[in-house]
Amino acid sequence: MLAQAPRYLLVSSGGGHLKQLFEYARRLEIDPADQDWVTFDTGLSRTLLSGRRRVFARYAAPRDLPNIFRNFALAFRVLRSSRYAVAISTGASLAVCFLPLARVMGVRTIYIESAARATGPSLTGKIVAAIPGIETFNQYPAWATDKWRYIGSIFDRFARAADAKTEIKKVVVSVGTTESYGFRTLFERLEPLLADVDVTWQTGVTDLTGLDIDGRPNIQSAELSRLVAEADLVISHAGTGAALTALENGKIPLLVPRRKSRGEHVDDHQAQIADDLVMRNLAISAEADDINLIHMNAAAEGRVSAVLPPTISLQLHDTRSLTSND
Repeated sequence: MLAQAPRYLLVSSGGGHLKQLFEYARRLEIDPADQDWVTFDTGLSRTLLSGRRRVFARYAAPRDLPNIFRNFALAFRVLRSSRYAVAISTGASLAVCFLPLARVMGVRTIYIESAARATGPSLTGKIVAAIPGIETFNQYPAWATDKWRYIGSIFDRFARAADAKTEIKKVVVSVGTTESYGFRTLFERLEPLLADVDVTWQTGVTDLTGLDIDGRPNIQSAELSRLVAEADLVISHAGTGAALTALENGKIPLLVPRRKSRGEHVDDHQAQIADDLVMRNLAISAEADDINLIHMNAAAEGRVSAVLPPTISLQLHDTRSLTSND
């Protein structure tokens, strides 16, 4: 179990949820030595959290009730193992398992809604917001309220740089590592378009039967980051984690939202991520069936630079809690 007496319990699902919480922990200046993590066991979590105390929860797909209940039991064990001052989560299902119990046990609890939710809270957000004492924050000022305070966006640390003419020779296609949903529509569209270039295909659980694609279900985080840095073009599903990986490596991604109507995700929240990044001039977006060379060339020529985001202060003994300093 976890070591004794850490100050912060950081809880998130994998992928984009994990990358967002990791970045907020950095912005909040939480010492890694004071961090205990609970997340899913993935290549990303093992790489990103190397050297940090961590416990791996049962993977729970969206609305996967059996494993969510198993993670409730884990939450009880973890929270009894140490005295936590603060528990912070960016979702998804693990927030429901841990934050209510942490609050009952007297732990200060903070929920930061995902950047995937541009118009309102997720189901997880609605659940935790209904529990007295859990502090809730969002990443979009347009729907900020007294209940949902604006904390700043995970994407505030990126800005568009000058474009550069690029010949597309090397491409990375990435659709994340969710164990519940494939994205065959995307691969069917891209196979003929990318026939004459060097492609790394990260395919998740997608069924590639009949496609001439040498796919890799999973690629370790460090390797994927290197491949993205070396690529001329990055095409990915419109997940927060995939978008962050491209932006962190100076790339404008071509984002393709998964669609609920095709059984590609639980809802259409990826369209919100894509729309926000297009509005910020940090991505090109297209529906899977519509991708063409114009989209690909526009993304390949785009460049991103890192900027200093607004600081965030976590005031443990201040009832105002989190404040953002522009």
